[in-house]
Amino acid sequence: MRRFLTLNAALLFMSALALADTFSGSLLDNTCAQQQKAATCAPNASTTAFAIQTSDGKVLKLDSDGNRKAADALKQSNNGADRAKDPSAADTPVTATVQGTLNGDEIKVDSVQVQ
Repeated sequence: MRRFLTLNAALLFMSALALADTFSGSLLDNTCAQQQKAATCAPNASTTAFAIQTSDGKVLKLDSDGNRKAADALKQSNNGADRAKDPSAADTPVTATVQGTLNGDEIKVDSVQVQ
């Protein structure tokens, strides 16, 4: 019985990963994007809430775990290092790929890669 439950739990976990989608586009500061619909809102070292704007123009916000992962990915990328040195530097677009499951207009994030 224990073996059966362990196998079912593993299958459930793998099936959840199989449902994950990939979203690519511009990583945004979600707070800025909500306040200024038309402005470019590139994230910087102090950004805590992120969103991704896909090629079709949709803006999808990241869940709380995704915000943490995006902040870490941004800090590890060259973009994050440049912005940390000079937070007032001109906004340059940050391209990202997010793996996760879409729930309404929010992505439950599995991983974030910043290019």
